[in-house]
Amino acid sequence: MTDPGVPASAPPAPTTLGELRDSGAVFRPVKAEIRANLLARLGAGEPSLPGIVGFEDTVVPEVERALIAGHDLVLLGERGQGKTRLIRTLVGLLDEWTPVLTGSELNEHPLQPISVWAHRQIAEHGDATPVGWLHRSDRFGEKLATPDTSVGDLIGDVDPIKVAEGRTLGDPETVHYGLVPRTNRGIFSVNELPDLAERIQVALLNVLEERDIQIRGYRVRLPLDLLLVASANPEDYTNRGRIITPLKDRFGAEVRTHYPIELADEVRLLHQEADTAWLGGDGQGRGHLERPLVPEHLVEIVARFTRLVRDSNHVDQRSGVSARFAIAGLETVAASAVRRAAVAGETRPVARVVDLPSVVPASRGKVEFADSGADPDDERELEILEHLLRQATAQTFRARCAGLDLTGLQEHFTGGETVESGELVPAAALLGQLGTIPRLAELLGRLGVPEGEQSAEQAAAAVEFALEGLYLTRRLAKDTDGPRTVYGS
Repeated sequence: MTDPGVPASAPPAPTTLGELRDSGAVFRPVKAEIRANLLARLGAGEPSLPGIVGFEDTVVPEVERALIAGHDLVLLGERGQGKTRLIRTLVGLLDEWTPVLTGSELNEHPLQPISVWAHRQIAEHGDATPVGWLHRSDRFGEKLATPDTSVGDLIGDVDPIKVAEGRTLGDPETVHYGLVPRTNRGIFSVNELPDLAERIQVALLNVLEERDIQIRGYRVRLPLDLLLVASANPEDYTNRGRIITPLKDRFGAEVRTHYPIELADEVRLLHQEADTAWLGGDGQGRGHLERPLVPEHLVEIVARFTRLVRDSNHVDQRSGVSARFAIAGLETVAASAVRRAAVAGETRPVARVVDLPSVVPASRGKVEFADSGADPDDERELEILEHLLRQATAQTFRARCAGLDLTGLQEHFTGGETVESGELVPAAALLGQLGTIPRLAELLGRLGVPEGEQSAEQAAAAVEFALEGLYLTRRLAKDTDGPRTVYGS
């Protein structure tokens, strides 16, 4: 699937209205265009909304039905559920190129002009009227609803300069168009719609139903052609405002989003969204290190940690825990590994269990705790997150190492020996304290490290995970003092 924001082909050849007619082009409304392209994808067995994870059997079918029905829609869901990502993905369902009248502020189709200006252009130039081509990436507009948003921002207002030039107030060409008309023949999104003042929401009523706009007391008849999509938090969470009933009624479909239901979807989302590439060197002067590696068992721990925080009684369930919580956590783990590699002189940063505690202070601000009256510096919040992180680590250890014989590793400590680790202890130093490790290859294989790709850094990550698992299952002791961690019998 090509990136809808990157042209995959050159624009078509016609550059005048006459050439466009001769090419057999026809006008097709935006919703019909989206419907046809969506049905073509479904018929070809392609994903209709590529990159949307965890919604395949729930949200996506509802969105598909709404688009096929030609409905404007509103997405309801807590923060970080992928609403904005889903809306932007809809752009990929538009035709890659569409013809427009050159110079039109409203992206008017040459065969379907709607403004006074466009009709005059065609009357003056006829078949020689210039035609340009608009890529689908330029047919998307969005506005984050804020209390200071005005009708002029969304719909438009009278341009005093044009009035001063001698035009009358009733002249449609005195209008300076807002974001919605300028997205004509495209997709327009209003994010966090309830935050829009109710008197401003009223301005959208005609856009949704009659498909025209009213400015400064006189009617500008513009049959706009667009798909309007809005996002909002559920009303029981958003206390800042609400969607007025007449506007809510005009949306053809309301779709509820959710957090990933399955752990596997949470992990897939992390792999897709976490940006770890910039942390390592890439040959562009950003450093001498390779791209950091976060082993799969650590990705699973971060995913489980996110789900435990989301389900915790200590966390405000109305607020939710954003997917950005997990993404930022994974990026922090990778950054900790890069920092160790830079200090210790390792060329391949590989994250280890010792990097996980860095997630807690970094992610604390992304969680709304249920006791809103608590001191924001209350250490109890850190204790809750640390406990849930240990719980996530223990769950992952049991899931990945069940039935694995770790007695050989455990016997290393029977004589009172200890193993010291820490966020700046390199892999070689950690492994050197253990010597020959029984069944290491079996442990690496269980954790998904392919044979032939095993390195000292990956071995250290696997061994430290096993040590932490033995501690969490009460088979080893552990003493933590700041960045220093000591495992013993």
